[in-house]
Amino acid sequence: MNAVVIGVILMLGLSLARVNVIVAMIISALVAGLTAGLGIKESVDAFNSGLSAGAEIALSYAMLGAFAVAISKSGLTRILADKLLAKVNAKGSGNETFLSYFILLIILGCAISSQNLVPVHIAFIPILIPPLLVVFNQLRLDRRAIACILTFGLATSYMVLPYGFGGIYLYSILHKNLVDNGLDIVNTQVPMAMIIPALGMFIGLLIAVFITYKKRREYTELPLTTVSKSAEVENPKKVMIVGLFAVLASLVAQNLSGSMILGGLVGVMIFSVFGVVKWEENGDVFSKGVAMMAMIGFIMISAQGFASVMQATGDVASLVHSAAALFDGNKPLAAGVILLVGLLITMGIGSSFSTVPIIATLFVPLCLDLGFSVMATAALVGTAGALGDAGSPASDSTLGPTSGLNADGQHDHIRDSVIPTFIHFNIPLLIFGWIAAMVL
Repeated sequence: MNAVVIGVILMLGLSLARVNVIVAMIISALVAGLTAGLGIKESVDAFNSGLSAGAEIALSYAMLGAFAVAISKSGLTRILADKLLAKVNAKGSGNETFLSYFILLIILGCAISSQNLVPVHIAFIPILIPPLLVVFNQLRLDRRAIACILTFGLATSYMVLPYGFGGIYLYSILHKNLVDNGLDIVNTQVPMAMIIPALGMFIGLLIAVFITYKKRREYTELPLTTVSKSAEVENPKKVMIVGLFAVLASLVAQNLSGSMILGGLVGVMIFSVFGVVKWEENGDVFSKGVAMMAMIGFIMISAQGFASVMQATGDVASLVHSAAALFDGNKPLAAGVILLVGLLITMGIGSSFSTVPIIATLFVPLCLDLGFSVMATAALVGTAGALGDAGSPASDSTLGPTSGLNADGQHDHIRDSVIPTFIHFNIPLLIFGWIAAMVL
């Protein structure tokens, strides 16, 4: 049997069995190498040779993690939460429908910004959401709709906006792996290729908010079990000004240098230079930033090692030719299978960022062999990687929303976060990813 098939199936099976993803990838890579006749030493050498490819990505993640910690320590997210709560309380006697959609719109903006503009990832959720639960209850908002809004902002924004975590996904991971596997594509083409799939997720969001979860839902007023205990901010005006400057400077530095590492570093240093984050706390900022993103970083590094072993087996070419012969030039069928495989792998791993190096090794040569265009190939691989991020029980895109919405114990992770986001985002993403592959 093909060594690559064995490696991917084993990795997926171990991940679904809740074996640590890194352990699953190492074991599966070694088994695939041995199946191909490489031997233990050759398999380990191939795995190690691929690790360096993920180092820049992991360091970018760690630096953005430090930036997120600096933003949190500055009190900027606390100020934003307090201002939103004040506006909600001030409008409390107004039109209930207007107030409901006003809150949902603000939450959507915060979720999108957390990936690109103010790259704090999911760190804003336990600060912003728990204090608002009492307001959600008064308005009888269905928290499943809020979970969909949060997940949309966390997942869709990195698919199309090449800043912050979006820059890592689109440029450092997706573009790099497309080029490494033989696709001649300019990095600026990658975000364009993802617009149609992202449109599918937007339609799914509209369905969730305005149709599926439009009805009011009753919740009981219960004490919060988890809520941020951030200290009061001493000088909110200074924090807001410095925070805005840090965010803008970070974006400019990233654009000019093309490096998320430098962008994150500039943001952290501005907070320190202006005294919003104390100099003596710098070490703590970086150590907590690394700790916050360490698991994701190591998963991405391991994924590069896994992909390297798959290539070293020499079975990728034979698998691609066999698959191409099986599809017999049937692009619609091939596109559907590629997307479904991507969905399964991401659901198992829980990280779209780690899925791309694995599937790009297999699917870029297959797409080229079947005659897909450059843009269609980018859309297929990018969508196949993103599929499953929304709807995976192990994904930050579902765990983050649950951490805030379940602060009073009334939001079930599977029924209220995982299933709603899977239905409203993965199904449209499958459909629109397939459409993108057909029309681009």
